[in-house]
Amino acid sequence: MTHLEDSDAIDLKQYGLVFKRRFFPAAIVFCAAIGATAAITFLQKPTYQAQGELLFKKNNVTTNVTVVGKEVPEIHSPPTNPLDTEVAIVRSVATSEGVMQALDLRDEEGQPLKRKDFLRRLSISTLKDTDVLQISFKSNDPQEAVDVVNRLMQFYQENDIQTNRAQAAAVRRFIEEQLPKSEFTVQEAEANLRVFKENNRIVALDQEASATVTLLGGLEGEITQAKVALNSANTRVAALRSQTGIDSQQAIALSALSQSEGVQKAIAELQAIENRLELERSRFLDEAPIIIDLETKQARLRGVLERRIIEVLGNSPGAIAPGNLQMGQLQLDLMQQLVNSEVDRLVVNSQLNELLNEYAIHKQRANALPRLQESQRDLERQVEVAQSTYQTLLTRLQEVRIAEEQNIGNVRVIQAAVFPERPIAPQKKINFGLGGVVGIFLAVVTALVLDAKDTRIKTVREAREYLGYTLLGIIPNFEKIDKGLSYGKDGERVKAKLPVKDAPRSLISESYRMLYANLKFLGSDRQVRVIAVTSAIPKEGKSTVSANLALAIAQLGFRVLLVDADMRHPSQQAFWDTPKTVGLSNIIVEQVDPHEAIAEVMPHLFVLTAGSLPPNPLALLNSRRMAALIEDCAQTYDFVILDTPPLSAAADARILSAMTDGMLIVVQPQLVDAASAIAAKELLAQSGQNVLGMVINSVSPDNEPDSYFYAKEYPMGVDYPSPTSSNSRLKGMKL
Repeated sequence: MTHLEDSDAIDLKQYGLVFKRRFFPAAIVFCAAIGATAAITFLQKPTYQAQGELLFKKNNVTTNVTVVGKEVPEIHSPPTNPLDTEVAIVRSVATSEGVMQALDLRDEEGQPLKRKDFLRRLSISTLKDTDVLQISFKSNDPQEAVDVVNRLMQFYQENDIQTNRAQAAAVRRFIEEQLPKSEFTVQEAEANLRVFKENNRIVALDQEASATVTLLGGLEGEITQAKVALNSANTRVAALRSQTGIDSQQAIALSALSQSEGVQKAIAELQAIENRLELERSRFLDEAPIIIDLETKQARLRGVLERRIIEVLGNSPGAIAPGNLQMGQLQLDLMQQLVNSEVDRLVVNSQLNELLNEYAIHKQRANALPRLQESQRDLERQVEVAQSTYQTLLTRLQEVRIAEEQNIGNVRVIQAAVFPERPIAPQKKINFGLGGVVGIFLAVVTALVLDAKDTRIKTVREAREYLGYTLLGIIPNFEKIDKGLSYGKDGERVKAKLPVKDAPRSLISESYRMLYANLKFLGSDRQVRVIAVTSAIPKEGKSTVSANLALAIAQLGFRVLLVDADMRHPSQQAFWDTPKTVGLSNIIVEQVDPHEAIAEVMPHLFVLTAGSLPPNPLALLNSRRMAALIEDCAQTYDFVILDTPPLSAAADARILSAMTDGMLIVVQPQLVDAASAIAAKELLAQSGQNVLGMVINSVSPDNEPDSYFYAKEYPMGVDYPSPTSSNSRLKGMKL
């Protein structure tokens, strides 16, 4: 078995012990739960339940209604189950009140049934993955349950038909109101489309767009050819201008002048005068009459020439050089070619401008076509929507008129309620089963709560965990172990305190002998002969442990002195029934001879009782005479055992422990609380006491998770032989 399995087993044992310790209150709680369940079950009146089923189908006449060309948008709510709405309608005030009034439902006191009580007895559920509602009603009267379910389904079905008719009528009135508006919308949309086509001279936009693209392509070709021709003409004109040295305007003018007879005659006469003038100047001075006469003629002829040029050209001839007025045939040919080329250039340029203007016009139209197409499509779409809306309204009007005349709803009864043969409550088996479960739960909780509130040390394991001292012995509870040691009269009860004397072969006696053996083997380097026995609180059995431990050692042949040092609550005199009237207090205060106070109650066992109870026991126990007395007794006897007061009651035990070889702590589970035990441990730690260990007293095997006793498996002995060595040799033995 693994460590985890061991831990689980221990925990289960712990819970079992808790339940065993708190069995009676847990049993009372369990019985109370069962009793309450029985009372409720048998006092409860029989309850019957009737059940019916409704099937729902979608048949809404108001869907997809249009308003003046636009469809009414549906309100999209979060995804829900449509049957939840139907459940709410069935549970509504109108439905529930209508059924209660129709059936005149009353409560147990004869008063009209309240709606909240009606709904509490009404149950509505849906079948998974179906459109079916299950309606059930509980009542002490089975016939009433049947009537309520059937009347409720009938009422809901009738109300559904009326609702559908009302919806159809409302839709019909709405459509009739919208039809004229929709018709006007159609006419308006068609008129807008017609006006648009007329204003933009549109016949067929698609064909026009195709033709425009083709035309633009042809114009682009012609423009390219015209540009080529213009470039060629410009080249010829430039070449001729370079050859003639004149521009086109001058060439035209010279051509016109060369063809004018008056101009040419004037030029010839002017040239003749100029030639003669040149000749005469070589012969005469400038002041000569002939020179002056020739110059006068020259000036007159120049005026004539200028007037004739103006007559031909219509402007001043200042831009024409006189030498150009008479040209040869070659120059005339070149000049004529220049004029012709200039004319060709002007013609080509004019054609190019016309082509460019035409291209720009068609290009502008082409750019406007997409916008026109978009506008036309929008207008056509408006016409289509308006016509579609109008047609839809006409169709829906016919449908709602038919639906208004029909007697069909959205719900159908698929199973009517039938008379229930058996009541559904009370269910005795289930009730008692639940009562048992609740009772067990409450019993367990009660046991755990009571045990949690109980701060006492309950087991040997808890004692070891809280105190941490060496465990020297475990003394069983003789009431649980040795049934023969029972309580009776006072004498018998006292005898039960000394099981080592009265039942030497019992398990309890062996437990005390094991305690002695553990004390003996504490260590080989020290002698443990003087032992102080104490406990954390009173009634833990320290006096009983002291007496029986002394008996167990004495039975082995050792001289043992048992001192009752508990002057506050002495017990040893009652245990041993000694006739001595003096004791420890008398020895210390009155200086009585110890031999007069010590009584031999059994062979080798001597008892020194507490004596007269002093007003201040601590002062006596802390005296030098007490220390000297213990020292003398340790020399006289093999063992000295001091029964001291509890640690929580007085400081006596700690004072006496300093005079001994060590202290033995008695712990009784189910009596001492954890706080007292921890406080006692802290007191001992603060005072530096030598704690030999602890002995767990009055241990009940039934309360322990672990097994400590195996008496049934191993029989006890009969005789206890005395040691063969002398007492003087035993005194030197190390324990």
